[in-house]
This record gives sequence, structure tokens and C-alpha cells, in this order.
Amino acid sequence: MQKTTEKKDTDLNDIMTMADNPEVIAFSGGLPDPALFPEKALAQAYQKAISQDRGVFQYHSAQGNLQLRQQLANRCQKDGQINAQAENVLITQGGQQAITLIAEMVLSKGCGIAVESPTYLGALNVFDQYQPNYYQIPLDENGMEIDKLAEQLELHPEIKLIYTVPDFQNPTGTSMSLTRRKQLADLAAKYQVYVLEDSPYRDLTYTGSQLPTIKSFDQTGHVIFISSFSKILSPALRTGWVIAASDVIGKLTELKAASDLCSPEITQRSICCYLTDNSLDQHIAQLCQNYQKKQKVMLGAIKDYFPSWAKATSPKGGFFIWVELPEKLDAGKLLIESVLPKYQVCYVPASAVYAGASKKNGFRLSYVGNSPDKIVEGIKRLGTCLKHV
Repeated sequence: MQKTTEKKDTDLNDIMTMADNPEVIAFSGGLPDPALFPEKALAQAYQKAISQDRGVFQYHSAQGNLQLRQQLANRCQKDGQINAQAENVLITQGGQQAITLIAEMVLSKGCGIAVESPTYLGALNVFDQYQPNYYQIPLDENGMEIDKLAEQLELHPEIKLIYTVPDFQNPTGTSMSLTRRKQLADLAAKYQVYVLEDSPYRDLTYTGSQLPTIKSFDQTGHVIFISSFSKILSPALRTGWVIAASDVIGKLTELKAASDLCSPEITQRSICCYLTDNSLDQHIAQLCQNYQKKQKVMLGAIKDYFPSWAKATSPKGGFFIWVELPEKLDAGKLLIESVLPKYQVCYVPASAVYAGASKKNGFRLSYVGNSPDKIVEGIKRLGTCLKHV
């Protein structure tokens, strides 16, 4: 399970550049459907924020707008069962900055970090900067295998951080069970190791109900919860948040101040206005209805056009479907040599989402950004390619 940092053999910058071709049907990016952005409501929120106070154009607290922090604390108390106040919240420039600040606080060269296998590409890009030793923890239908994690924590006291995406995981779409959430919080306390609970897809639950956050079981301040408005309002807002113990928030606020002084006040106050004047829950319900339909279209097309040996997950929410191929196949090589140039379809290959590019026979598909017709056409093309492998 141990894996030191290695250069990934699939150049994702090249892939994304090629995917920009309008002829390419891109299932690669986790991009929300732009037709669902609440443009008018956000425009009104910005106008209201600007009209209220010229202070929106000024420098402000590195920790973030107090009203927004309180709104987020209240929401997380209700939906995530997290006992938090405004002092426990830090506003960041998207979830990605939150990951970056936490890594800066916790990691150092050669330390250990436990990650799901596979895991979020953007987090690996951050962690790689510290040249850590990765301990890859396998996933099953109930999320990270906690017994395997416990073994690694016992064997490797140099592990400083556990990274997990417990809700509709990026890239597989799986969710961590209630039992394992409790167990993970207990392990964090036992081994005095931080857990980074990254949950930007939590609200996008299509069937069933939300499970309590891992943070809700945290008794010692070792679980750090992060989320973002990128998937539920707009990525352009670049607004995420951290919920953690007061001492952790203090350290992260100092790092943020050194990094960018503060997040834009105009954006934060506009979000406050949006949350006050609109129902975020109603907007999220519309997202879920739309995205669930697209997911059904993609899963139906996979069933119709993929060979039987290509196994796809069927998540209960989120953005992604994971497709597992026979071990002999290299999805990255297939993408570069055939899928993109010949069939004009793009996905994220396994080599990009395993620490050290340790596995290659799989790929991630995002269904939210394309129309149903494009989804069917893209999956049909991809299925044709797979059948000729």
C-alpha cells in the first residue's frame, strides 16, 4: 500500500487542452451544468451587497465574513450534525485552497499520508508538492476500508493525515457507511492524526438521505471538514469553507493571511444576500432532479453500448461514474492513442487518480455537464472504441 510520489504518465494538461475542441464530447471535467446556475438571483445578490455598503470593496478579515461564517455554521449544524459556531469556520478560495492550506499546516517532506485508492486528482496535485509517502487504502461499496487503514496507522506512525471524500467520492461515486464514519473518527483520536473530510458533493444526494458527517463524531478536534459552493451554486464564486476546532482554524487563518490576505468581501456578502433571500435547498433539489436524470441516461447508455467486461458504478448522488476495465488495459494509453483522436471523447484515466499512477485499468466519467443527447452519443462512441480493443 505504500507508494512514494512518481510522475504520472498521462499529461492531463494535454488531455484538457484536447478536450477543449468543440468536436470532442468531454466527460472529463467535473463541471456543473451552466444552464442551472442561478444567474438572476446571484446578480440581484451582488447588486444588493454593493448597494448596502462600500465596504464590500475593501480588505477584510482573513477568516472571512462573520455573517457568512455563521450562516455556514448553522447550515452544517442542521445538515451535517456538526456542533460549530462562526469561530469554527474559515472562508477559503474554493475547496482547493482549503486542501492547500491544510496540507501546508500538516505535511512535510517524506511524511506519510493515507489516501483512498483511487482519490481526487486535485488533492494529489497538492500533496505531491510535499513529496510524501502515500499509503493507499482500498475502497469497496462502503467506502474506505477502515480495517486496512487501521493496519497502516499501526505500522506507520509517520502518517500525519488521512484524506477522504466520503460522500459520492471523486472519482468512484461511492459513499462511506455510517459505521465506517464512526470508526474513522475513533482512529483519528486514537492515533492523533488529522482527517481531512472533503465533501463538496454531499448535498447532491439523489436517493436516500444524507449520512452524518465524519466531523459530527469528532471528540478530539482531529477531523477537519471542508466543502464549497462550486458544485451547488457556481465555481466562479471561488468560495469554500473549513470547519474545524478553534486552534486549527487559527493556524489555517494565519496561513491564509500569508497566502492571499483575505477572500473577496464582495463575493462573500453577495453569497450572504443570496442565502438570505433565496432557498438554497430548493435550488439544490432542482440540481438533484436534473443530474439524476442525466446519470440515468449515462448508465442506460453504458448498459446498451459498453462491452460486458467494462464494469460501471451506480452512485446515489454526486457527479461521477467509475468504469473498471480488465487489468491488462491501460485507459490512459487508450485515451491518447484512440479515444480522443479517433472517437473524439475524453475521460479522466485511472493513472491520474491513483497515488503514484499505480493503477491504469479504469476511468472516470462525469455526466452533469452534457445534454442527454450528447451523453448517449459520447457513450456510444466510447463503447465502439472499447469493443475494438
